[in-house]
Amino acid sequence: MAVVVALAFVFLVMVPAPSLVRALSSNYYDHTCPHLESIVASAVKKAMSNDKTVPAALLRMHFHDCFIRGCDASVLLNSKGKNKAEKDGPPNISLHGFYVIDEAKKALETSCPGVVSCADILALAARDAVFLSGGPTWDVPKGRKDGRISLATETRQLPAPTFNISQLQQNFAQRGLTIEDLVALSGGHTLGFSHCSSFQNRIHKFNATVDVDPTMQPSFAAKLRSVCPAHNKAKNAGSPLDSSNLVFDNAYYKLLLQGKSIFSSDQALLTTPKTKALVSKFASSQEAFEKAFVTSMIKMSSLSGGQEIRLDCRVVR
Repeated sequence: MAVVVALAFVFLVMVPAPSLVRALSSNYYDHTCPHLESIVASAVKKAMSNDKTVPAALLRMHFHDCFIRGCDASVLLNSKGKNKAEKDGPPNISLHGFYVIDEAKKALETSCPGVVSCADILALAARDAVFLSGGPTWDVPKGRKDGRISLATETRQLPAPTFNISQLQQNFAQRGLTIEDLVALSGGHTLGFSHCSSFQNRIHKFNATVDVDPTMQPSFAAKLRSVCPAHNKAKNAGSPLDSSNLVFDNAYYKLLLQGKSIFSSDQALLTTPKTKALVSKFASSQEAFEKAFVTSMIKMSSLSGGQEIRLDCRVVR
């Protein structure tokens, strides 16, 4: 995420939660655009060769797309006039890598014009980002449509890095996602980087009694405080989300059990017996984590959304 923070931000219910409605199919484009997957993978590989933070950026972009109005590529739309689009909402200001989707779309419009949705391109790019970072691969169900509405105000529905476990559970449940999905998808934090502002609450003025969150490992907290002083002025200061933040692995869960998580919402996963047991399971078995992650990614990426095929991913006709 060069500036990629996490799956993160504040929730407020304003529109009906997306649902698992439209039937998707792994072979949706087999006849209409047979080279789709190789074209998208090529765009992701090319971008990664120039910028190692691209995988985290694409994974985060897909999360943030699906959590608002379903997986409809509304996160890709540009603001127009007085309408501020999702990408300009506070949680999404640090999103980047949109050009990767643009490049894939451009190639696809040459190969099979007007056929592939931007939402499907983003879902495939997120899968490729995980696989090319050393993680699992999976068949992505396809057939999503692109949405026409994108509102910055609705980014308040995204789960925040400051959320406690009940807030996280409620936020995920509104999208038909379970506690298992919550813990597995949080493992996406194995890729990326966070700015200081998203974890400042844990290392300065934690509460009226203590300055630092007592659940943090002391030397780890001290390291974060040195990078992010109380009145931090460095725009790009922050921390990787785990110790191997360019590799998709289960280090996130291992560090979480050691008191070395970045966000309050990460630490929250240790506050109920069920979520803590899942964290321990994934920390001890990368295979178990990858299996759960793939299942939850397919479920999340099937949240229904739009109505059309956009010719330009950033603009509604």
